[in-house]
Amino acid sequence: MNPRIKLTPGKLILIAVGLLGLGVALPFLMVIDVIPSTFFMNFFSYTASTLGLILGFIGLAYYTRDGRKGK
Repeated sequence: MNPRIKLTPGKLILIAVGLLGLGVALPFLMVIDVIPSTFFMNFFSYTASTLGLILGFIGLAYYTRDGRKGK
């Protein structure tokens, strides 16, 4: 039994979209004063956005690589 979770390109892209959405929603909520703008929240939203972008590129690269194997 393998305890590792298999990350498919689709799952990577979904995680990336979630992180990118978080990276957009948190600064918006900070601007309209729903949540306080602290150094940690600013750093966290930047990190979520950057990590989402990187994971999205990795997911798309795996997706296109798997699509080209069939040709």
